[in-house]
Amino acid sequence: TCTLRAKAARAAEAGAAAVLVVNDEPGTFPGTLGQPGIRIPVLGTSPETGAALRAALGRDARVTVDAVSERRTTRNVISETRTGRPEGTVMLGAHADSVAEGPGINDNGTGIATLTTLAERLAEHAPTGRRVRFAFWGAEELGLYGSRHYVAGLARDERRRLGAYLNLDMVGSPNPVRLVYDGDRAPRGSERIEDALRGHFRSRGLAVGETGLRSSSDHAPFLRAGLPVGGLYTGAGERKTAAQARRFGGSAGRPLDRCYHRACDTVANVDRRVLSQMADAAAHATAVLARR
Repeated sequence: TCTLRAKAARAAEAGAAAVLVVNDEPGTFPGTLGQPGIRIPVLGTSPETGAALRAALGRDARVTVDAVSERRTTRNVISETRTGRPEGTVMLGAHADSVAEGPGINDNGTGIATLTTLAERLAEHAPTGRRVRFAFWGAEELGLYGSRHYVAGLARDERRRLGAYLNLDMVGSPNPVRLVYDGDRAPRGSERIEDALRGHFRSRGLAVGETGLRSSSDHAPFLRAGLPVGGLYTGAGERKTAAQARRFGGSAGRPLDRCYHRACDTVANVDRRVLSQMADAAAHATAVLARR
């Protein structure tokens, strides 16, 4: 559970000149250090490279990194309904960026498509209860820059008015599970979001599980700020267990999304049926929370 940044920081403190993190699955892997501060090269390597390095222990090795480190500008796009009470505003968010390795259609074109569709539908049927806000986050893959900046800039009264944040990140995986964020271990009010999402799946006779609130997506800044959070997730590079295959269908022992952060994350990589189910759940939860 240790982040790539934590691994690199501890290695640097111990005097390492470089850090090579060996993948425990075939191929190399992309990663992010989250923010500046690590002053040594950090690279992800394949199991084959790792084995060769272990065989060469005791010999000198040279690590050469060809990379660019520079400042760039990123932007969030925030949209809000014109009607509804600001107290208890319901907010939904999805990150708009991808990794350099691929087009990022499941990660996170599916979240953006869901968010856009909900905003369009809501514009046709304005809510009569609370306001609804949509956030298209920038630079999530580089370290949650967009959402962190947004939450850090919220005044105290604005934080108090925010009643719920729902995160949509990877909601159309090809070997999917249907998971909601665990609201029982989140700030007060988060359980309402989980209940609304679970209620929709129950009403449709669809199996649903839960996932822990890790710090790897845009809900994390809201979580750290003590704001109610929830969300939907259908899986990334994790392998589907036999129990999950029995519950959700699909192939046990295979990744939930074999194209996670890869060039094959195209439109063909999306399970449109589960994407539709997750979008319906997000719409239902939004309607329920905005009415209260």
